[in-house]
Amino acid sequence: MFDFQSLTAKLPTRVKNQLESYFEALEILTEVKDPKVLSALGPSGIRGMILQRGKQGVPTKITSGHYAFFDWSYPHDNAEMEDLYRRAKKGQWDGDMLAWGTPVDPYNPNVPLLPESFVDLSILEKFGVRADSKMKLVLTHSMASWMLSQFLHGEQGALFAAAQVTESVQFFDGKLYGATQVMDEGRHVEVFRRYLESKLEKLYQINDNLFVIIDSLMTDSRWDMKFLGMQIMVEGLALGAFGLMYKMTKEPLLKELLRNVIQDEARHVHYGVCALREHFNKHITEAERREREDWAFEVALLMRNRFMAYEVFEEHFEGILTRAQWREFVLGAPGLQEFRKTMFSRLVPNLREIGLMSPRILQHYERVGLMQYFDGVAADKLSGDQMIRELDQQAASLAA
Repeated sequence: MFDFQSLTAKLPTRVKNQLESYFEALEILTEVKDPKVLSALGPSGIRGMILQRGKQGVPTKITSGHYAFFDWSYPHDNAEMEDLYRRAKKGQWDGDMLAWGTPVDPYNPNVPLLPESFVDLSILEKFGVRADSKMKLVLTHSMASWMLSQFLHGEQGALFAAAQVTESVQFFDGKLYGATQVMDEGRHVEVFRRYLESKLEKLYQINDNLFVIIDSLMTDSRWDMKFLGMQIMVEGLALGAFGLMYKMTKEPLLKELLRNVIQDEARHVHYGVCALREHFNKHITEAERREREDWAFEVALLMRNRFMAYEVFEEHFEGILTRAQWREFVLGAPGLQEFRKTMFSRLVPNLREIGLMSPRILQHYERVGLMQYFDGVAADKLSGDQMIRELDQQAASLAA
């Protein structure tokens, strides 16, 4: 049996950690069983996890190729998308109108970015790290900054993907709605960047696994895969994550920012469900549907299992903890456990609604513990206002 620790024990820590990251990347890629899914994710996996194209300190160039779909008759061809367009126009907001004068002290325990219980310092103490109240504040600041940094990077990916989707979608009403989403995503990049730079004063690099997903979507030429990847997977998981942070934080400016973003994101995911519901059930072959079903499952696992915040590890604990010890800490952090769980509460019902939860794939979701969300409400039946009301009720019950 291969013993990584024994083989690399005498190597310098940084070299050993780099080698371990490569072995983890290979492990992820070898977990993908469907050859078509592997062919779609494999090149992006190499660029993201092995070459680390998102962490080279220069702009990343990603080659994309897809058809732009023009319709010179300008039909009203989808009433649901036409309604989303009207709602999106009414729902526009200006990032400059947020209360940017609000003072934010990430180390103030009376106005926490994240609750004190978000991390479990006893796991660090088990590994010989002296953990005290100051370290807890530093870690919660870092973890909040890391999560918001990944939100920002994801929104940049969503900005570019929304532009591609607007070009390639075959519903003209969808193109009009897509134009509003491009504006939304630009605004989200603006406000997340401003909050990180002016309030938290910390920005982490893009997580390698998030880069893989964005790279894969940008390079895929199929319009429905762009919809599936961005509108259902990335936006759906982000919607769950935004909701959890909205519910947890006591920082008023961040809460106001997230409230506005959630309203937009609820429309974005609804758009994806609307575009793909009939397409996946009536207009693709069974082999194509199975490929998309397998792709969605593999990406779900990549998002759930592999967001280990190594960027925070490299800042605070490299040379003190091993990567395996850090993974144990991350997996044991109560807040991150809730984060991983909540992400999927908004994803699984949408996969069900668009026809990517056949009996064949259900057993795999059951095996990894995600079937508990199967009966949830899909995005086409849940508005942003409803989501905010639910989150406020949940936050009030936690505080009681």
